[in-house]
Parts: sequence; structure tokens; C-alpha cells
Amino acid sequence: MLSEVKFTLNGKKIVYQGDPLRRLLDVIREDLGLTGSKEGCSEGECGACSVIKDGHLVTSCIIPVGACQDSEILTIEGIKDTAEGECIVSAFAEGGAVQCGFCIPGMVMAAYYLLKNNPNPTEDEIRMGISGNICRCTGYDLIVDSIALAAEKGADLWKK
Repeated sequence: MLSEVKFTLNGKKIVYQGDPLRRLLDVIREDLGLTGSKEGCSEGECGACSVIKDGHLVTSCIIPVGACQDSEILTIEGIKDTAEGECIVSAFAEGGAVQCGFCIPGMVMAAYYLLKNNPNPTEDEIRMGISGNICRCTGYDLIVDSIALAAEKGADLWKK
């Protein structure tokens, strides 16, 4: 069964024609060529495929594209060149929070979502904010510290 699904991806109107049960992650990566979101677990547990859908942080590996009709989707490619995205990426680099890089796009999306909703989070709130994301290399302390650094360095950005 083929259908048409219209949504906005990083500010651009998209018309997808195909299987509405196909995973959003596959459409983003394979059809649209945006490979920042990664496939880790395929079960919505690791956060490597995190995107923001209609203002909520979600795992794109378990969302059928048909559920995105009239949605607004934001991926790592949509935030990487914004002041907020650059602030987070810079803080991750400065704080040593990047090792292999596989989980980092999802971690950056979780940090972006957290700081947009809570510009001055406590350590516990940061840990809760990234609790849906798994990092097998760096561990969490450097990531938590880097998100705190992004909150501090970008204080004016997050209060918009």
C-alpha cells in the first residue's frame, strides 16, 4: 500500500510517496540523504536516531513515516549550523565528550531539546534529559559536563 505523507523536515516541505509503515529513520537517511541520525538498536532504546518531532524528542527508528503527516521534524542537520547547535557541538568538543561519534548526533539532539526546554538544568536534570541515549565509549560524565558548559556558554541562546 503506497500513500503520500507531507511533512516539514528542517524547515523544508517534504512529500514522501511510499509505504507509510516505513521507518522515519530510513526515509531520512536513505531517501533524503541526511545521515546524521544513526541506527543503533532499531528498538528506540539507544537514542542514536533521535530527532525532534512536533516539539518532542523521539527515536526515529520506531516511528512509521505515516505518523508524520503534517509534522515538523528537526534532525541534527537542521540544528548543526544554528547558534544553539554550534554552542552544543563546541561545548562537546571542549569538554572531551566526543570519542567515536556514533551516539553524538543523538546526544546533541537530546541536549538541544533539554536546553530549549530548561535553559539552566541541574546535573540531575541533564542526566535525566539524556537518559534515553546510550554512549558506549565516552561515558556520561564528560557529556553531562559538556551540556552544563553549553548551558553556561549559551545562556542567552536558550532563553529565546
